[in-house]
Amino acid sequence: MAEKTVHSEELGDIVIAPEVLEVIIGITTAKIDGVYALRNKRFSDSLGKKAEGRGVYIDTKEGKVAVEIYVYLAYGISIPTVAIKIQKEVKEAVAQTTEIIVDDVNIHVVGVVTEKLPKPNFADLFDEGFFNA
Repeated sequence: MAEKTVHSEELGDIVIAPEVLEVIIGITTAKIDGVYALRNKRFSDSLGKKAEGRGVYIDTKEGKVAVEIYVYLAYGISIPTVAIKIQKEVKEAVAQTTEIIVDDVNIHVVGVVTEKLPKPNFADLFDEGFFNA
């Protein structure tokens, strides 16, 4: 996606880089209950790119803005409910912060993550003298 330029006849131009939209979308998505994480964005994460934009891809064709979001969701939630909430909140956040209208927000659920339980302490499972008997 090329940079978005907003013309202001009185003051000059305002240019919004695509990375700004990626960060807004990433932060908005990560704050939604049921979202465990966003998928790493290609190779750029290993080169030190900030994590907020990962898993977010923006494309503009024929004057339309389309967003692809790749997420891991928490086990036990309603996938359609969370996906719809992501779509609505992303469109709203981008419109409020940049005045750019997002036409499509496509959600790709790439995995479901269960909460990792801590390893049990075996000494707590048995009586104090069990191992000495």
